[in-house]
Amino acid sequence: VQLQASGGGLVQAGGSLRLSCAASGRTFSRYVMGWFRQAPAKEREFVAAISWNGGSTYYLDSVKGRFTISRDNARNTVYLQMNSLKPEDTAVYYCAASVVGGRVSANYDYWGQGTQVTVSS
Repeated sequence: VQLQASGGGLVQAGGSLRLSCAASGRTFSRYVMGWFRQAPAKEREFVAAISWNGGSTYYLDSVKGRFTISRDNARNTVYLQMNSLKPEDTAVYYCAASVVGGRVSANYDYWGQGTQVTVSS
């Protein structure tokens, strides 16, 4: 599976962005899809994940109620809608695919190239 993330940019605090991650291949629907982020000088952290059929979603506590993960298996795409953005959300955001899922980056087998999100105060 090859993943291509897009949609990052510069936004003011309180604004919104929608990230997209397009996947190649016919097996997209078999994978749990996740979003991770990495800020400068910090470790990569889990942001959100969604089950293969979209029936279950999981979030980092600090983004609950602000971010929404969704997927369209017909389009081989996963999305991350980010609202009420804060400066502390500034990071490179990565999409990833996993057979087993979870909040641990080591569980994810395939990674996109990352897209920069910068939130100004």
